[in-house]
Amino acid sequence: MDKVPTGVLVAHTQDVSRARIIVADVGGTYARLGWIEAEGNNDIHDYRRYACAEHADLASILHDYAAGTPCHGAVVAIAGVLEGDRLINSNLPWAVSVEQTRVGAGLAWVQLINDFEAVANAVPTLAPDTLSPLTPLNSLATSSPALVIGPGTGLGAAVWIEGQPPRVLPTEVGQASLAAGNALELDIVRRLLRDRPYLHNEHVLSGPGLMNLYRCLCELRGAEPVHADAGALVAAAGTDVLARETLETFCGWLGSVVGDLAIIFGARVVYLAGGVTAHIPQFLHDGRFLQRYLNKGVMTEQLERVPVWRVEHGQLGLLGAVAWYRQNRLEI
Repeated sequence: MDKVPTGVLVAHTQDVSRARIIVADVGGTYARLGWIEAEGNNDIHDYRRYACAEHADLASILHDYAAGTPCHGAVVAIAGVLEGDRLINSNLPWAVSVEQTRVGAGLAWVQLINDFEAVANAVPTLAPDTLSPLTPLNSLATSSPALVIGPGTGLGAAVWIEGQPPRVLPTEVGQASLAAGNALELDIVRRLLRDRPYLHNEHVLSGPGLMNLYRCLCELRGAEPVHADAGALVAAAGTDVLARETLETFCGWLGSVVGDLAIIFGARVVYLAGGVTAHIPQFLHDGRFLQRYLNKGVMTEQLERVPVWRVEHGQLGLLGAVAWYRQNRLEI
């Protein structure tokens, strides 16, 4: 864990206990920021959203936010893996260095955590009215391990394990190999492999992956693509046959991968989050996701006891960053 460098002073406040801490959730498309009191409650103040592509780097976003709200440090939930000072990520529009970000933002310290590590930390705070069941079993009893997964600009996942304190296992599921589960998916995999030496889950199970899937289905059906982005595709799904087939295929494939991961991690509950799922609830609930989730041979009976919840909450990453800070603030 990064410590505050020797000689760095708290520039914006004389009393750290009264300082403000930035909490941020940074994805490939948007960065969402707010602030909390260092020693206060968990209320998030002054929520703002930034388009990542409109800023030179992460430091400029944090600096812009802190200009109007003087802050001491920042906990940033961000897609990728931290290797020393450098973030490994394929979906952000810029490279990220922890120290360069801290200096450029004018903060005493900056802590990066995996975005789905943050989302998993938010699991214990979820209110019942933010959850919609995707499985017949829908007990709200807190269970562990909890698998938290979601497609957005990429595909993120983490595992939450209860304890004092709770533990979170971040993963890079999006970079794991994509497996086909039926003849149509095999045809799609063959087409995608023509253009790349390695096919991972994000090539289909993400916002950009949704468009890869659509273009493959157009080719298979002998049609020309007419939708340029995922938003247009989703909007057309009510009347466009290929758009609808794309979303149905996407949800079935996602169900299969979620079932695999629930088995691998021994999950007792699954939370489905991510920016894509928020826009396609009717397709997630139409039965294809559930059918593929449970289609696991001898493990079907086990998965029937593992509920899946779709999370309807727009600030999970921020809530998770707050939870991480509360658990680790004495070590920063």
